[in-house]
Amino acid sequence: MNRLSIVLAAVAGLLVGALGYSQFARPEPQTDVAAVRAIVEQVLAERPDPEPVVAEIDPARLNPLIESYLMGDPKLLQRMSVALDETLRAEEQERAEVAIAEMRDAIFDAPGQVVLGNPDGDVTLVEFFDYNCGYCRAALPDLAALLAEDPDLRVILKEFPILSNESIDAARIGVLVAESGVDYWSFHEALFTSRGQVDKTVALAAAGELGLSPVNLELQMGEERVARTIQTSYEIAQALGITGTPTYIIGNEIIPGAIGADELKARIANMRECGRTECG
Repeated sequence: MNRLSIVLAAVAGLLVGALGYSQFARPEPQTDVAAVRAIVEQVLAERPDPEPVVAEIDPARLNPLIESYLMGDPKLLQRMSVALDETLRAEEQERAEVAIAEMRDAIFDAPGQVVLGNPDGDVTLVEFFDYNCGYCRAALPDLAALLAEDPDLRVILKEFPILSNESIDAARIGVLVAESGVDYWSFHEALFTSRGQVDKTVALAAAGELGLSPVNLELQMGEERVARTIQTSYEIAQALGITGTPTYIIGNEIIPGAIGADELKARIANMRECGRTECG
């Protein structure tokens, strides 16, 4: 006799005892209530759980409800878009802060980097630039104004040649000019105010105007230390997600694009006030 038969027989026996129907008596072994309960619980435990019932969604009924809800509040999507933008910006800012912290020495204290303004300034502005970048050329007066007006500003220039091989050649000469100890800002201005494409010839001529030997510079421009300086800029840019020029770094913020002197001044002022580019 299988287990289910035993259970049924036991239940039947209990019913017979309870109702006094002697004609249902069977010559099966007597089973008490506790034993029946134990067997029933075991049988139920061994049965697989039933699959959950999932109601099917009828698009013909659901879509009109969604449309009606959205039409009842037309500005809902606008608010969702604004909320999404704020969330994405916050996430991007958090990633930027982590990346800047991890690359802090390479960004702000790399040996041999170009430092303009006050080397002990209380705020540092970093610019990634390409000598053939039209936006960098247009932003040159902004940087000049900041250097002239803010005696406590420290500026770091990072060679980031991404537009052409000519940009790479000009950047190599720029690295050597920075190493030489001459007036780098004059070299920087000369390249950005030159006509046409900035290449090796233009860079060597500008360096020659500062008293450096174009011949020696051309011989040295292929050396490993020069390539390594530029490679460091590429590595920082990759870690921080920098893909264009000009790109600025002020404190905890990565600022893509030529945003103008006023915006840069505002962020610098915020850094002094609250230690971040945005206070509030």
